[in-house]
Amino acid sequence: MTLGREAHSVLVIDDDDVFRTRLGRAFADRGFEVRTAQNANEALALARQDSPEFAVVDLRMPGASGIDVVRELTVIDPATVVVVLTGYGSIATAVEAIRAGAVHYLAKPVDIDEILAALTGKAAPSLSGDVEVPSLARVEWEHIQRVLTDCDGNISRAARLLGLHRRSLQRKLSKDPVRR
Repeated sequence: MTLGREAHSVLVIDDDDVFRTRLGRAFADRGFEVRTAQNANEALALARQDSPEFAVVDLRMPGASGIDVVRELTVIDPATVVVVLTGYGSIATAVEAIRAGAVHYLAKPVDIDEILAALTGKAAPSLSGDVEVPSLARVEWEHIQRVLTDCDGNISRAARLLGLHRRSLQRKLSKDPVRR
């Protein structure tokens, strides 16, 4: 799915090297001029050099957050169409992303066609009533994953922050949230 005859520019910002590379390749395969960045500073430097028409921004990155990047991208060029991606979705962050200037907010995993639909305005609004509500077990698992990430993978420290015994946390981590 391309947007026309001329190549459109897209800036992909994500700290996950594999995801960023694959997403960049998927855009390039669809005729986009692609630039990628692994953090906010790198992304904003690229945007200041040549403002992209489209940007795909990961919400959680080391350093400045994706929300900060969205705000800065819209200051650099208000015409840049921004979509925020996250593995840690919540209504609060979705609202914050939209208020910062994003046109859409998508939860990972997401494919290129969903992202293109969001960038071109052909996707249903993210905050509509037909959003799939995750199970309580899934929300708990994602919260545990966020805390564990913030603790740099230290299970003992994460368990203390969560008010759990270390073994209880290990049992919760060993369960697949999709099956619960």
